[in-house]
Amino acid sequence: ISIFITYLLKCFFYFEAVKREYQHPVRMNFFFAPWIACMFLALGLPPVVEASIHPAFSCLFMVPVIILELKIYGQWLLGGDRRLSKMANPSTHLAVVGNFIGSFLAATVGWNELALFFWAVGLAHYLVLLVTLYQRLPTTELLPKDLHPIFFLFIAAPNAASTAWETIVGDFDSVSRILFFLGLFFYSCLVVRLNLFRGFRFSVAWWAYTYPMSASANATIHYCNKVRHPFAQGLAVLLSLISVITVFSLLVSSLLHAFLWGTLFPNDVAIAITAMPCKTSQSEKADTGSNNSETVVIV
Repeated sequence: ISIFITYLLKCFFYFEAVKREYQHPVRMNFFFAPWIACMFLALGLPPVVEASIHPAFSCLFMVPVIILELKIYGQWLLGGDRRLSKMANPSTHLAVVGNFIGSFLAATVGWNELALFFWAVGLAHYLVLLVTLYQRLPTTELLPKDLHPIFFLFIAAPNAASTAWETIVGDFDSVSRILFFLGLFFYSCLVVRLNLFRGFRFSVAWWAYTYPMSASANATIHYCNKVRHPFAQGLAVLLSLISVITVFSLLVSSLLHAFLWGTLFPNDVAIAITAMPCKTSQSEKADTGSNNSETVVIV
């Protein structure tokens, strides 16, 4: 609530900064994050409290998500300067994960038609996003090294879609398994490329590890309950343990960097926005293009 009020004040006093955040290829995706968090809180309500609340109240958190999607997905569809081939990066997964979380929430409260609607919209745009990211088009902005933890969001969407589909149909069927195996493959791809996640300082961007790992562990537990195989059970324990250790380590590190060392935000320049648009010379543009693998230049 305090963060929400603080950001409302920022919208009132520094609206231009908020507007430029919405135009940033990384920051714009985090407009989905508060509503995804609210949906998780709604899913985590105790049964006694949940029984006394009308389902419509929980599903209200989906309204801002669908409003943002109508705007952002429309820009992807119609093209222009904010087309997906230019704005896509791993953080864009947040723009589709909200659909699967909303679908899970709607199915939990018994609104299966709404759940299926959200799931269908999320899957369609997830496939488009996945193909776009795989192509690595020259027009796509690349993440700076400090934001490499966001690559773990590749794991989040298929695992969230897997458990959401199980909630809709009531069974961890072939569709759920296909999505789960896809998420597991992405997890393996990232694990064997550890050098991608080394050589940069701790920052809040490291929290991007937590939800994908938790989503993967959760989907593995659902798969384990269906298959009942020792390997699946061992995998569920292993991924759950990794997720718990990661969350605890990041919590301790964040507290130390925030209150003891004062270095919690060392990489703000990686996602910085300028107060005024910068005019770049042709030589500077050429230099930027040659170093595109290291920096993201957004003005």
